[in-house]
Amino acid sequence: MGRGEPGHNCKCSYNRATLIVCSINIVAALFVLRSLYTHLVDSHTPFRYTQDQIREMQVSNQIRKASEPTKLIELVTQLKKKIAKVESVVELPRHLKEKLISEILNRLRRLDAATNTTAQRDTVETWRKEKLKEAKKLVRGKILNSTILPEEAEIVVRALSSGWVELAEEIGLWIPVEIVNKEHDDKPEGEEEFEILPGRQLPAECHAELHTDYGGVAVRWGLTHPKESAYDCCMACLDQAKNANLGVKKCNIWVYCPSEMGCFSPDIYQHKNQECWLKYAETPKLNFKGTYSESYRDTHPNAPLIVPWVSGVVSV
Repeated sequence: MGRGEPGHNCKCSYNRATLIVCSINIVAALFVLRSLYTHLVDSHTPFRYTQDQIREMQVSNQIRKASEPTKLIELVTQLKKKIAKVESVVELPRHLKEKLISEILNRLRRLDAATNTTAQRDTVETWRKEKLKEAKKLVRGKILNSTILPEEAEIVVRALSSGWVELAEEIGLWIPVEIVNKEHDDKPEGEEEFEILPGRQLPAECHAELHTDYGGVAVRWGLTHPKESAYDCCMACLDQAKNANLGVKKCNIWVYCPSEMGCFSPDIYQHKNQECWLKYAETPKLNFKGTYSESYRDTHPNAPLIVPWVSGVVSV
């Protein structure tokens, strides 16, 4: 019996240790379950703010909104739109632009001299659609007898579709975006249709001439004399002539730039939209009218197809 007692004690110690470990694990498990249950109960219990806390949060939100730079955000948004518009403008190579201008000019030359502006716009629009269809076929790899090279087709498609308005302005073609209006047409038959200028309607005394540039001595320098419309420019000429002192030349010619892309002139200056030149000439003479000739555009590559200025000779 003396030799068996140590083994019996060892077995009792092992059982006791196992029981202690199991007890500890059970206590730990119960603690974890209690923690989880408490968390679930707390998560389903809504938190209620006091009236003072709610009022402070509302005041904080008002202060935050008032401190937002709303004007700066609006300016940045407008700037982004302008940048996106500039980036969307298609810049044609010079030789390709001259090629397209030449084709448009050839189409317009086929028209009668008495053709009104509506027929001219329709002719140009027909040419644009035909040339766009031709360029799209070249992009798809079709072999055509075309004046456009295959490597130029893609940029021509962009210029004649999404970039057409900018391109038309750049070469001097005033083709407004199509607007569908339902109105009563009470215009007498045979009455000529005129191109519409922004601003108030010009009175007869202004003698306005579209696509016309008169020469003369500058009474008021147009680079520093912008006006909102051709009407305002004409009125400025009439006012200057009416109020001019003795010995001062009186304005009898007004020249206005209505194009948003600016207006061409063979001098060193960059002429911008809304420039208003007041001039005097004893015998007014035309600089340009209608379109710039092909020979003139050969010597002045930056000249557009159509004269962009609007002018008038008034009586003083």
